[in-house]
Amino acid sequence: MAELDDIIHQPLRLKIMAALNALPASTGLEFSNLKKLTGATDGNLGAHIETLSKAGYVAVEKAFVGKKPQTTVTATASGRGAFARHVAMLQEIIAASARQP
Repeated sequence: MAELDDIIHQPLRLKIMAALNALPASTGLEFSNLKKLTGATDGNLGAHIETLSKAGYVAVEKAFVGKKPQTTVTATASGRGAFARHVAMLQEIIAASARQP
């Protein structure tokens, strides 16, 4: 059996990746929307996005809209693949536990 992805397995990072993977490829979410979806604080969300970014699982784009900063996070192809493998592994665990007497 394959290993779970330690980067994605952390609950908040799993929520981030799930939210991003629900979108079409190359479509991202603004930081404020991710914050609402996950219920995370600014600092906690930022730290977990940084971890995902360093792993190459998300791309972070910072821009200004008017005078307001806007951060958009998008799942990369590598991140989408890692998420799919992680979900498949979780499904294997669930299926195996269902077969247990």
